[in-house]
Amino acid sequence: MAQAKPGGERQVLESMYSMIALVFILVACVELCDAATVVDVYRLIQYDISGAPFGSRLANLNHHAGSLQFAPGSDLSRTVLIIPLRELNISFVKEYITQNQPLGGLLFLLPQIFNIENRERAKSNHQTDGVELLKNDLAELEKLLIHSKIPYPVYFAFEDDDIEAVLADVKRNDATGQPATATTGGYKLVVSVPEPKKRASPTITNIQGWLSGLKTDGDANQLPTIAIVASYDTFGAAPALSVGSDSNGSGVVALLEIARLFSVLYSNPKTRGRYNLLFGLTSGGPYNYNGTHKWLRSFDQRQRESIDYAICLNSIGSWDNDLWIHVSKPPENAYIKQIFEGFSNVAEELGVKVGLKHKKINISNPRVAWEHEQFSRLRVTAATLSELSVAPELLESTGSLVDGRPFVNEAAIIKSVKLVAESLARHIYGHEGKNVQIFADNSSLAVNPSYIKSWLDLLSQTPRVAPFLSKNDPCILALKKELEDHTDEVNVQHEVLDGMFTFYDSTRASLNIYQVASVTFDLLLLLVLGSYLIVLFSFLVITTRGLDDLISLFRRPPQRKVKTA
Repeated sequence: MAQAKPGGERQVLESMYSMIALVFILVACVELCDAATVVDVYRLIQYDISGAPFGSRLANLNHHAGSLQFAPGSDLSRTVLIIPLRELNISFVKEYITQNQPLGGLLFLLPQIFNIENRERAKSNHQTDGVELLKNDLAELEKLLIHSKIPYPVYFAFEDDDIEAVLADVKRNDATGQPATATTGGYKLVVSVPEPKKRASPTITNIQGWLSGLKTDGDANQLPTIAIVASYDTFGAAPALSVGSDSNGSGVVALLEIARLFSVLYSNPKTRGRYNLLFGLTSGGPYNYNGTHKWLRSFDQRQRESIDYAICLNSIGSWDNDLWIHVSKPPENAYIKQIFEGFSNVAEELGVKVGLKHKKINISNPRVAWEHEQFSRLRVTAATLSELSVAPELLESTGSLVDGRPFVNEAAIIKSVKLVAESLARHIYGHEGKNVQIFADNSSLAVNPSYIKSWLDLLSQTPRVAPFLSKNDPCILALKKELEDHTDEVNVQHEVLDGMFTFYDSTRASLNIYQVASVTFDLLLLLVLGSYLIVLFSFLVITTRGLDDLISLFRRPPQRKVKTA
């Protein structure tokens, strides 16, 4: 009997410890148990130019959500502001970024019209009011973000019912002066991803295909070459969304269709021209056409000198009536006059206008505004056909968030193909100045709208930021195969991107949104559970051992007397 008492007390104490541990586990899980939703998010690009940092420098996120309705003077250093594009205050964003004011992060909500993965819903929303205003706001925001160094995470997401419900709750709390904090609770936004790492030696891939001209017997001279070139890669604020439907998906689609049309002509010796045709799909376009530079440098002097002229296709998918031919050589140059007159004659027959823009290049300036300038630097006659009257700035208008499928006009690409193909064919077959339609509608050589649409749809769902494309990326393999179907000889060239550009990974992630209780609630719950355990423990001790044993547990034990020598 003397040993029963300690054993009973031990059982009671063990029960109490188990219940206390359980309570602490439950309390610790209070903040983690109520997940509101999970959202796909796309991180703002992170890159360096000659060591200077740009873009979002962090990826991990673990802060409370806030809205633009926060109280003046609020501390936002641990708050992620959710900003719908429809409510964008560009002056506020610019102020916070340029003045380096503390923020936990930014989450921009884009309308579904800009979603490359939800084309059907995007098409149904295309006629909504204010689309042009939204495009202008997004273009201005993107320009600000890609040219700034931002020391916190910046993400993009698309509007949906779940995240809009969360934002509505956040706005209500902010409007009542109860922003989300550790004390008040609210919503917590969490993105857990590895620390972004540099992309080591990113590759750029050029693809070229030849259609050989007809050589007569005994002709030892090398045939002249006409090059048709388009840069296929993109750059944008969010690499995972940078599809560049117009810039330069439209140019790529036009090149493939022109290759298909001439492959029909060149497949028959009777209609094969006495010009070689060189089709080049180049990479590194946003980075001073770095891939074009390395591609041309790979040619020997004889090959370069054989090029009669080159036509570069850039952004030809959203024009109405006017196109521009950009050149580096003076308009008085005989080759330039020939190119411009040939295009102008065909344009007049098609009912469109073609203008000529001359911009002299500066060899000492590393900035290359148009692709044809890389040819001009090597003394090869070249021109760029574009709907743009002025060259975009570095890393701008090369696959931005506003450059999606709903904003590209297939009819514009079809007219561009007719213009280029007819102009080249009349030059090749000596029909300049004649009203001869070689690629007439409803003929075997007619432009194929279905072909153009299918390739435009594919490219409009395929992000093509070069540093994030592998050598065997499905997009590169598809382009290579398509050129193989329409040309005699296809070669692929892999090069390393110019070292002045450095890129970092972690371009997309999952955002977990948790509805968390306040610390006050946690403490109250802990108090209630603690009181319950004390009462339960007291009841168990009294019923099993008696009241005296309960009191003895809290009585201070007598001190031992220490014997002195």
